[in-house]
Amino acid sequence: RRRIEGFVGGLMVAPKLPLTLDSVLAARRRIEGFVGGLMVAPKLPLTLDSVLAARRRIEGFVHRTPILTCGYLDRLSGFKLFFKCENLQKTGSFKVRGALNAVSLLGEKGNTSSTVVTHSSGNHAQALALAAKLKGLHAHIVMPNITTRIKKEAVLDYGAEITECEPTDKSRKETAAKIVQQVNGVFVSPANDFDVMAGQGTLALEMLEQVEDLDCIMAAVGGGGMISGVCVAAKSSKPEIKVIAAEPTAANDCARSLAAGQLVPNKSPPDVLTIADGVRVSLGDKCWLVIQQYLDHVITVSEEQIASAMRVVWERMKLIIEPSAALPVAVVLYKGEEVRRRFPQLKNIGIVLCGGNVDLDKLPWNKI
Repeated sequence: RRRIEGFVGGLMVAPKLPLTLDSVLAARRRIEGFVGGLMVAPKLPLTLDSVLAARRRIEGFVHRTPILTCGYLDRLSGFKLFFKCENLQKTGSFKVRGALNAVSLLGEKGNTSSTVVTHSSGNHAQALALAAKLKGLHAHIVMPNITTRIKKEAVLDYGAEITECEPTDKSRKETAAKIVQQVNGVFVSPANDFDVMAGQGTLALEMLEQVEDLDCIMAAVGGGGMISGVCVAAKSSKPEIKVIAAEPTAANDCARSLAAGQLVPNKSPPDVLTIADGVRVSLGDKCWLVIQQYLDHVITVSEEQIASAMRVVWERMKLIIEPSAALPVAVVLYKGEEVRRRFPQLKNIGIVLCGGNVDLDKLPWNKI
């Protein structure tokens, strides 16, 4: 009887179990780092104290950007949304926070080079160029040859030098390494640097001060510097807050890495080149350490959803944002049910509009 129970007419009708591969993978992520009941996750140099120190260091050089709201998007999403307008930040993105903090610390760490080097699709390039200018240094930037015109022009305006490369992680890193050797420069990572992450985390401190009953912060993830800084700053200040990352399905290494429990970089070159050029890079290993410990969830969105969300913000909020900034907007507009299913208590969500550097001659809704 036990052997045949559950079979009717030769068809198996055993109940569907809640134990699945997904639940086992999720359990693995939760318990990873525990041995004998003791947490042995690595102690990170990125802390609330380092974020607070970064804020003091960059204060007076960056804007305390405003929080805006939009009743139309609240009704459309079903959430109360608070938009952190880093598109109005100096250089047009949040990146100046991390670049300025890292450059300010170079002298303290014994670096005497007069040249800073990086690779970037544009926003970190502009940020480092300005940071170097403010500190009396020269900046040499490696940029993919498909970078938008407006971003290249802005980098040159800040007095930096540009070298172009192929739009792959490998080409970016190799070209930057060669230039570091040629000019005896010091490399400042766009994301994979704890000083950069600490600078980016300052935006989360501002959000918590500007909206005291915030339940969640949602931001784009690419290299991982911003989301890492946001995670540590927000959760160290308010442990119950949720932090959710948003990324394109076409560049979903964060989602795949969390599912696998290890870093799984984006394919290079990709099958589909996402319009969100600021997040085409893969997660860095240092950012991955932070994300594993602190990030609550990551949600992916399609190219069509990114373009649509970007257009809605332009039309209804009258704000110029770039595709990467539209990622969390697309999540609340088109993946709201997934958010509610996993986090039914969320009501007040902070959305980081991370940048506004866009080529007006190549608006995405004209192509998708």
